[in-house]
Amino acid sequence: MISINVNPAASGAGLNLGKANDALQKSLSRLSSGRRIVNSSDDAGGLAVSMKMAAAQKRTEATSINLRNIVSYLDTQDGAFKIADKVLSRMSELTTLARDVTKNDGDVENYDKEFQNLQLQMTSIGTEKFNGVNLFSTDGATFAVPTSEDGTQNTTVTKALMDSDPAVAMMISGFIQISGAPSPAFTPFVNPVPATATVYNLDGTSRTIAATEATAATLIAAGTDVTSANALASSTNGTLNYDNSAAFAYISQMALQNVADMRAQNGAEMSRVNFAQDLLEINAMNLEAANSRIMDVDVAAESSQLARFQILQQAGTAMLAQANTSQQSLVRLLQG
Repeated sequence: MISINVNPAASGAGLNLGKANDALQKSLSRLSSGRRIVNSSDDAGGLAVSMKMAAAQKRTEATSINLRNIVSYLDTQDGAFKIADKVLSRMSELTTLARDVTKNDGDVENYDKEFQNLQLQMTSIGTEKFNGVNLFSTDGATFAVPTSEDGTQNTTVTKALMDSDPAVAMMISGFIQISGAPSPAFTPFVNPVPATATVYNLDGTSRTIAATEATAATLIAAGTDVTSANALASSTNGTLNYDNSAAFAYISQMALQNVADMRAQNGAEMSRVNFAQDLLEINAMNLEAANSRIMDVDVAAESSQLARFQILQQAGTAMLAQANTSQQSLVRLLQG
């Protein structure tokens, strides 16, 4: 049927042209933005997944930054250990020099001046901080460092016992006085010899032994971790007297060993943090790649679609023009 009021061909051509125009505009938006999902209606499920991935990526990058800060913290702590090692070595050297029998009291006093200043330096090292956070503690405290973006995985970083570790503390407090008796904090055995003595171990525990066993040579040979002045005494004619030479040799050895152990712990923790950071960087890279596959446009494929929609638009425009002119035959019929 030929009708003046209705032109189905033109209507159909117009509808198809509109769809071609919409598809062309969407393709242009994708190519200009670089995104496959421009509006939520493009892929609602994909957009939701992408948002969660993007958030996880941001958290992963933030966690990686935190771990880099922890590495800086551990580097600073290790630097303090290096200085402590030098200070303790020098204190050990000074005490050895002061035991030289050819030195007079004035010479020994001069050695003692440097020794006492080094004690103060060791105390100062024990109070060092990194961005306001203590590098060392009085109780060997640790804190958990998240190594995953969701916080379910952690590694431990130790605030070492630099300021209270028994063997190190002995050096700091001047347990072995170069020019005099041991620190008054430790009471020596006197006549009559007590039946028992208290021995303090490096881990803070104590035990009771027979006083006659509390000789430096016996305890050191047995491998006892002793930090008690009384336990580092020697027995002479039934009276326990301080053997400064043996005592200092032991304390010096243990203090340096403890600093070495703490530095090894520092290195082990730093190694784990570095590996955790590497894993975070890999995770961040893969999250970014996965999110890109959801959100980003395939330029090659979309360019082909753009060319297709442009052709459809041109064809639709031409066909709409043809449909609009198809009604001209009615005019000729009416003109007779």
